[in-house]
Amino acid sequence: MSSQYKFENHIEETKYQNKVRLTDLLSRINEEKKIERNRNLALSVAAVSVVTVFGIILTL
Repeated sequence: MSSQYKFENHIEETKYQNKVRLTDLLSRINEEKKIERNRNLALSVAAVSVVTVFGIILTL
């Protein structure tokens, strides 16, 4: 009897855990976009810096 109750309770819990909220997914996508944008910006700044330093070295 006790094991049956635990089993049913576990099934109830897993039903609620399997639901996916659209707002959670959208917020996660927006956070990933911000991170990607920051990475791209950092990479661009690094590339421009390397080109500038290389240009300065060539002019000396």
